[in-house]
Amino acid sequence: MMADTASRRDLAYEVAPGVFLRGEAYGAASGRPVLLLHGGGQTRASWRGTAEALAARGYYAVALDLRGHGDSDWVKGFYQLDDFAADLRAAGAGFDQAPVLVGASLGGMSALLACGEPPRLDCAALVLVDIAPRIDPEGGRAVHGFMTGTVAGFDTLEAAADAVAAYLPHRERPPNHSGLLRNLRQGADARFYWRWDPDFVTPRAGWDMEDVRRRLEAAVAALHAPVLMVHGGQSEIVRPRAVAEFTALSGDIETAEIAQARHMVAGDDNDAFRETLLEFLSRKAPAQP
Repeated sequence: MMADTASRRDLAYEVAPGVFLRGEAYGAASGRPVLLLHGGGQTRASWRGTAEALAARGYYAVALDLRGHGDSDWVKGFYQLDDFAADLRAAGAGFDQAPVLVGASLGGMSALLACGEPPRLDCAALVLVDIAPRIDPEGGRAVHGFMTGTVAGFDTLEAAADAVAAYLPHRERPPNHSGLLRNLRQGADARFYWRWDPDFVTPRAGWDMEDVRRRLEAAVAALHAPVLMVHGGQSEIVRPRAVAEFTALSGDIETAEIAQARHMVAGDDNDAFRETLLEFLSRKAPAQP
């Protein structure tokens, strides 16, 4: 059974004075809310298929653009994890029941801090997609390097597709590049740019990753909700040591490996990811509480 895509509705949340996160909702608002949070440099469009699948199972799925990404507001100089976490607390507080948070990479870190650090957002469950407190430094540099290396944009869609293919050589290159338009915008100079604020990856937005690790570990230990961490078997970000350390932090943690996936788990094997997510939620956070 597939959700009726005509039921998609645009949403906006004012998370700070004059700062709006924009997103789209699927399914009946009476279902348990599931907030879908993309990774750095992505947009809510990466969750569209997952949102439809959740709606078909009775959930109220809301895919958000994080601040500085997609259609949400750019807030120059305010891209620390505390900013992203505060946004999620503000958006999540608008539901009449505790939401499930599903976050990939940046979205997962932000969700973990939002639910695990004061003032805590009450969540029904937390699903982290290829993110853990310990991030492989080399893999993190590769992700950041791709973003900073392409911030100047592209002359053509073909050039953007070439850059993506070089960065993700394990993926089959699609014959049509139109899908890239979900993550690109065309500037007044006719060049194509990613749909995120370049300020997000500038040095002044740099994070102390050891401090981040300690905070994420403490947040996990403070959670009062079931947690699933879905990681790629070939991930360049989450290594086996990180998985082992993560599961030792709490007694209510499950992990699932998507064998052939790298860091962008849902994009690499969306079918396997959706099945894993839906099975976990059916046990831990059913659509109708």
